[in-house]
Amino acid sequence: MNYSFLLGVAIAIAIGCLSILLPYFSHRNQGLHDGCSLLPHKHFWVYSNRVLTPGGITAAAVEISEGHIVSVVNQNKAPKKTKGVHVIDYGNAVIMPGLVDVHVHLNEPGRVEWEGFVTGTKAAAAGGFTTLIDMPLNSVPTTTSKEAFDMKVDAAKGRLFVDVGFWGGLVPENAFNNTAIDELLQAGALGLKSFMCPSGINDFGQTNASHIKEALKILAKYQRPLLVHAETPQPSEEKIETDDSERRMYSTYLRTRPPSWEEEAVKELIGVSKDTLFDGPKDGAHIHIVHLSDSSASLDLIKEAKESGARISVETCPHYLVFSAEEISDGDTRFKCAPPIRDALNRERLWEALKDGHIDMLSSDHSPSSPELKLLETGDFLRAWGGISSLQFGLPVTWSYGQQHGLQLDQLSELWSHRPAKLAGQHKKGTIVTGNDADLVVWDPEINFEIGENYTIYHKHPITPYAGKHLFGSVIATFVRANMVYGNGSHASTACGVPILAA
Repeated sequence: MNYSFLLGVAIAIAIGCLSILLPYFSHRNQGLHDGCSLLPHKHFWVYSNRVLTPGGITAAAVEISEGHIVSVVNQNKAPKKTKGVHVIDYGNAVIMPGLVDVHVHLNEPGRVEWEGFVTGTKAAAAGGFTTLIDMPLNSVPTTTSKEAFDMKVDAAKGRLFVDVGFWGGLVPENAFNNTAIDELLQAGALGLKSFMCPSGINDFGQTNASHIKEALKILAKYQRPLLVHAETPQPSEEKIETDDSERRMYSTYLRTRPPSWEEEAVKELIGVSKDTLFDGPKDGAHIHIVHLSDSSASLDLIKEAKESGARISVETCPHYLVFSAEEISDGDTRFKCAPPIRDALNRERLWEALKDGHIDMLSSDHSPSSPELKLLETGDFLRAWGGISSLQFGLPVTWSYGQQHGLQLDQLSELWSHRPAKLAGQHKKGTIVTGNDADLVVWDPEINFEIGENYTIYHKHPITPYAGKHLFGSVIATFVRANMVYGNGSHASTACGVPILAA
């Protein structure tokens, strides 16, 4: 017997087996030890009787490999759970595209005592958000130059539990400097953001129509949007009382920012948009109006502009859809934001516009601060920081109150996933289709809970007007590019989200 020959065959077989097994163990160990995911697998399937695809809600299986969606098939055609096939069956829970929030203030670098990348993205993951787009303020420095932008991107590395992109800032100092705007966009800013009123931050000044018109010429070239805080201060004949009792009343603050501020800003923006159409609406600059509060004249102007072909989109926020001015107690500055929460009739009109498609998407405008800036002890609405902390609650809040207005799951996903992803130029996110990033949220719409002592809030500070609310919709798991970054109340041990930069 030729033992040398047999030994050679055995060695060849062993090498062949190792070549097959080593990649498996390599991927398996990477998942186990790098801490990016709560799952040990790089290739797996997720099943549910309710998977939201572009074709509707269906019983489906989503195949995931190396960060992407490989296939979406009917459960009957999917492999069963056997040795070597990793399957997570979520039963009747909803599997939906991960939520995309285009309007958050994470405040890093410079103001991590307000929030920060770690706490903000942990809260996002716990709420089913897989992508955030960070605003150019209230970080220090504000993101109005290439140097400041690069500083923010560097600060984010290794501190993100979800993927995060960045808007650049448009201010008077850079508005007429084409080189500075070009550099900011070439550095990776997904678009620009400006204020048509004082921002509350000294180094982020108020822009006017001339500033905006100049920037839109450059943004049109890059096909990136300009996001605008649309309030323009107007002269007022009404004297606002300033004694302590009046300053504690929400109605006092509400009178300082009437709907006419929003209306005037929207008028100006529509006028500017007409001047920047160039060869047609598709080639014009895209103006996106953030956090619309006024559902009367301002909304009517936006609807008319859209019908005439203007490249204008608009968002509103859950707090404008949930709360009303009549229910805000004296001194409760947790509710202060700008533009302000208006009356109950205004709120109902916003819901109508949302359902009818006149409002394009939702955002949180998550704008936390250090607790002392909210002036909760004195309750001074005129001096307190204006910003609502809410990132973690967007999904259950929208679902809970949306059900009362006939909101369906597919509409919810359009408002929180598909359209925001499109605005930010993230075409591989926001829908469950083959080839997209495996960004998913798994949640149970029927489970109810209270934002109270037994509910963990991952924001830096648990100060929120949603405290005490009973909500429906509990997040079970959140996947970011196939990594389970949040599951059953725990986060992955390592922050493996990435900064998103425009190409």
